[in-house]
Amino acid sequence: MDIDGLFARALGAASASYSPYSHFRVGAAILCADDSIVTGANVENRSFGLTTCAERNALVSAVGQGKHKFSMIAIATPDSDYPVSPCGACRQALSEFMGAETPVVFGHSLKDIVVTTIGQLFPYDALHELAK
Repeated sequence: MDIDGLFARALGAASASYSPYSHFRVGAAILCADDSIVTGANVENRSFGLTTCAERNALVSAVGQGKHKFSMIAIATPDSDYPVSPCGACRQALSEFMGAETPVVFGHSLKDIVVTTIGQLFPYDALHELAK
């Protein structure tokens, strides 16, 4: 799966967003090591603290299917005017399962995406030391 294809899947996942409060749809698509793709969308709650981001929904779904190794993630925010990166909580959650070199693609349209890595989004991640 290439970057454009995975981003297109994330964009499609955004259509399943439940965002009646912010009207800000987000979709995520994770490419698993076995070449399968798991998607997720943001799910808001009127108690904003209980809102779940698309990235974490996709990650939790993948782990629930027994997948623990991932090759890339794409995040689509079609309602923004510019590429919106993952929030801090998502960066932390993604770093639990993805190495620093794992590609992260995010944007609002295929014509305006950012390609980076977990390590660039979440530098100095010392928590991996706990697993040793």
